[in-house]
Amino acid sequence: MGRSSEDFVRVYSTGSITDGYLARGRLEAEGIPVLVKGEGEGPYRMGPVHLWVPSSLEVQAKLILDEIAAAAARDALDEDEAFADNEEP
Repeated sequence: MGRSSEDFVRVYSTGSITDGYLARGRLEAEGIPVLVKGEGEGPYRMGPVHLWVPSSLEVQAKLILDEIAAAAARDALDEDEAFADNEEP
């Protein structure tokens, strides 16, 4: 990663391997190096995933992750409203 002398901080934890790797991909797409810890071994990976970033990029990473969470919440609300609109009285 090229930043071996810098401290890393945990910015995200999840029980979902998929969510962890999606968040990792988004952070890396924004130019933030990510260290992944905690994923299970073998073909049936289970368990928590923790994402660590250089401490100098902690704020930027958390802003990106907050943006992802807000977008997911908006999408869930939109789906709930669409479902309610389609229900018969």
